[in-house]
Amino acid sequence: MTDAIFILFVLCLNVVICEWLIKKPGFSHIGTALLVIILTAIEANAGLIPTTETPVYDSIFSYIAPFSLFLLLLNVNLKDLRRAGLPMLSMFLVGSAGTVIGVLVSVWVFAAPQTVGKLFYALAGMFTGTYIGGSINYHAVALHYGVSKAGNLFVAATAADNIMTALWMVVTLSLPRFLQKRFPHKQTVPQPSVVGAVDPAASEADPFTDAETIGPGDLAILLTLGFGSIFLSKQLTALVPSLPFVIVLTTFALVLAQFRIVNKLRGIRVLGLFGIYVFLAIIGAYCDIGALLHDGQLAVVLFGMILLLVLIHALILFGTGAFFRQEWDIVGIASQANVGGATSALALARSLNRPDLQLPAVLVGSLGNALGTYLGILVAEVLR
Repeated sequence: MTDAIFILFVLCLNVVICEWLIKKPGFSHIGTALLVIILTAIEANAGLIPTTETPVYDSIFSYIAPFSLFLLLLNVNLKDLRRAGLPMLSMFLVGSAGTVIGVLVSVWVFAAPQTVGKLFYALAGMFTGTYIGGSINYHAVALHYGVSKAGNLFVAATAADNIMTALWMVVTLSLPRFLQKRFPHKQTVPQPSVVGAVDPAASEADPFTDAETIGPGDLAILLTLGFGSIFLSKQLTALVPSLPFVIVLTTFALVLAQFRIVNKLRGIRVLGLFGIYVFLAIIGAYCDIGALLHDGQLAVVLFGMILLLVLIHALILFGTGAFFRQEWDIVGIASQANVGGATSALALARSLNRPDLQLPAVLVGSLGNALGTYLGILVAEVLR
């Protein structure tokens, strides 16, 4: 079926189904992003929707995907970073440097040009971006280099990335506690809240909730800012072809995000996430499941690269934390902000019972959103 309305119906329905599934036992740890890729891949390979390029798919790649990435970056207000504190900020930056080193080493160890193929440099850039600040950067770099349309490669990389992100949450939850017992460092213990007092960390609005109220005015502003910035970015890159479109659009988003009136607009995350899920559904449609299952070696290589780079990241970050006798909880949360992004760093701070570190976790994760795309494209161009 190639009817555009039917294709859009299926893609939107898939998001509905996957959002429902993640609330069920056994699916919650997979996440909507990976589920929507898998479901759409099954449908496309069954012939329900096309597995090749269509005008609908092209429009989503050209407009919906960059628009959604733009929206999600509007939450990144760099003025807030001073509230993260020097220890958390410095550990996060050390972890980012460890990621870059880990990516370069893993490309060399696994002979990526031969084992991964001609897009190895783009994969390296994607891994750099996502393990500095999360999946926003992963998708931005993939979109820039066209990896999103290399269905099997993208799906294999995404699956490996999701597995590592889940495993790393377990590691960063248990490792700080283990290290504190074996190699105790001075730790700031949060004081219990006075009865009736307001806990600043608890009262801080969670910027990662999906429950937002959005009015027509909010929607109109977001659409105006998004499509206006995409238009200006395309015009600028047409005048200066050496400028990557995704870098220009990221810069526009970050500049606008520094204005509180923009930074606090309602509906940013809801609209941005929905667009990303529709974009990921297209990725699933491009996936040839038979070829993916046949090429098991690629999945093994990609997971090996990710495992090695994250271990190098951890060795550098936790080694630095040990040398400067930094709080293990801070080191673990900084690492999770690198590997999993702001959302999982926030979850880790809550799991470690450190309400005092919840806001710093979110803030350094937001810094990762700002830095990851730039550094990802830089690493890719160096390796290209």
